[in-house]
Amino acid sequence: MSIEDIRNYCIGLPYVTETMPFDDTTIVYKVGGKWFAVTDLETHDKVVVKCDPDIAIELRDRHEEVTPAWHFNKRHWNAISLCGDLAESFIYEQIRNSYMLVINKNVTPRALRMEILAAVKEHDSQANSEF
Repeated sequence: MSIEDIRNYCIGLPYVTETMPFDDTTIVYKVGGKWFAVTDLETHDKVVVKCDPDIAIELRDRHEEVTPAWHFNKRHWNAISLCGDLAESFIYEQIRNSYMLVINKNVTPRALRMEILAAVKEHDSQANSEF
């Protein structure tokens, strides 16, 4: 899986912005102004995603490619290796879970959260009708 695949997936989600707040290699994906995924253009070997703390530990125990994210709150953020044996669908699912977690727990005001959730519902119904 390439960094371009990750980028295309992230920016394809409603209300996502792509920023480079630290340098010209670290890409931060945000929804409603809040981070949900981080990648690096130089190493392009992992994606960092937010995760429910209980599920984060379970994923780390189950998959060697999932580790606590360096420089992040280890309780809430996982680093997922793009070089291991994990299925692309699993990686996309973790990005999507992070995106939805951030919308539901971190995006304020409530009106913005509801607007984004409506756009997600529309996006999902359009994606399902394409199959």
